[in-house]
Amino acid sequence: MKSPYIVPVLVLSSLLLSGCVSNTSTPTTPSVSPSEQQPTVQDKVNDKDTILNLDNRGLTSVPADIFDDTSIEVLDLSHNDLTGSLPAEIRHLSHLKTLDMSYNSMTGIPAEIGQLTELETLNLSHNQFTGLPYELGNLTHLRILDISGNNYATADLAIIEKQLPSSVTIIK
Repeated sequence: MKSPYIVPVLVLSSLLLSGCVSNTSTPTTPSVSPSEQQPTVQDKVNDKDTILNLDNRGLTSVPADIFDDTSIEVLDLSHNDLTGSLPAEIRHLSHLKTLDMSYNSMTGIPAEIGQLTELETLNLSHNQFTGLPYELGNLTHLRILDISGNNYATADLAIIEKQLPSSVTIIK
């Protein structure tokens, strides 16, 4: 019997089938055709895709070539091994609407983040940020700001909150 609930999967990075009963005696490994494989950074940049999902890749730095594609609207760099500061070149992604940098070991956010005026969702949770740039207050289209799991100065956040629209949801 088929489930009446169908959920579309945009990018499948893993599939856990624990506890399932197989109708075959020999387990089989699912295969993915080359056209269905996750594109590389270079492939996406060349194809001008608007979504760039680089989560869980073991990245230790942000690939510089992503800043060449100004059409990117969604950038997911979560669950990697990123350290240091987000590169100031982030300002080149002028159409960015969603930026997810969660679950890394980032320590700095450049002031240039304030130039991403179309940004609606910014997830900086679970990093090692100790300060927040006041330029976050320039993000007038922001709807969600997640800064949970960091050790930022509450005084910084108080100043930023005054600049942001009152409709912004801030997850502390």
